[in-house]
Amino acid sequence: MDIFDIHDEQDFRKKALSIFRYQAQNNIVYKKFIELLRIDPFSVSKVEDIPFLPVEFFKLYDLLSAKETVQEVFTSSGTTGSVTSRHLITDLGLYEQSFLKGFGLFYGKPEKYTILALLPGYLERKGSSLIYMVNQLINSSKSSYSGFYLDQMEELSQLLINLDKRGEKVILIGVTHALLDLIEIRQFKLKNTIIMETGGMKGRRKEIVRNELHQILCRGFGVDKIHSEYGMTELLSQAYSKGNGLFKTPPWMKILIRDTEDPMTLLGEGSTGGINIVDLANINSISFIATQDLGRKIGPDQFEILGRFDHSDIRGCNLMVV
Repeated sequence: MDIFDIHDEQDFRKKALSIFRYQAQNNIVYKKFIELLRIDPFSVSKVEDIPFLPVEFFKLYDLLSAKETVQEVFTSSGTTGSVTSRHLITDLGLYEQSFLKGFGLFYGKPEKYTILALLPGYLERKGSSLIYMVNQLINSSKSSYSGFYLDQMEELSQLLINLDKRGEKVILIGVTHALLDLIEIRQFKLKNTIIMETGGMKGRRKEIVRNELHQILCRGFGVDKIHSEYGMTELLSQAYSKGNGLFKTPPWMKILIRDTEDPMTLLGEGSTGGINIVDLANINSISFIATQDLGRKIGPDQFEILGRFDHSDIRGCNLMVV
């Protein structure tokens, strides 16, 4: 099944239902979850009726639908002593196809850009899926200036200014707190550079609502819009925003909004609720995930992130507690 060759909504739904039945049979944890919900997988005929597994299960179980050898384990960041998510990957080539094709849909080929990464915290630990992705994008770039920058803020600042003046196409991918650190050192007026934030203060700074954050970053970098990447350890696909906090997904990834009080009930466009994600690239783990994020769907193919659930680690997991 070629999940990256989806022609229309009907094709997506057909492939999603096929993958659901495959995972309901071959993923031991998901199979048990569905049984406890008393759902017959072969009675499910709509994507909206598929049970979504709480994302917290990645902290509790090894979620595998494939029998192949695990090639990599991606882990989430967390505070000392906290339980982190583990995403077992049996096919790194599938992940690479997903993020390269996804990036290409929104930005074109990475070789067209100088790709600069400011990802402290991620870069300093093992098992980051974000670092794996950005490293591959950097390797695909034809610019000798592409690379990771950790504490070299002055060097990065001067490079940004020089490349921008020369008219080079640049993407600066940065974690939120590091981008704020950078514009406190230097103010910019960039004309040829895309600033892409990946979210996360990671306890380094006080959390700021997205609109205010983007206003601060726009002023600091001298750009009209801030781009964003939405991904997580538990996914092999990413959504992107080219401004205004509105995200779009690639064709093999879809967003649904669930009721915060009844996780089996889905809400319509314009309603605020929990974000459910269908990621067909997760065929070898689990493609149907109920996240901790709150959001709103705007039209058929756009959504925005509004925050996170409070105390949501337990929600949806008690079915599997013995």
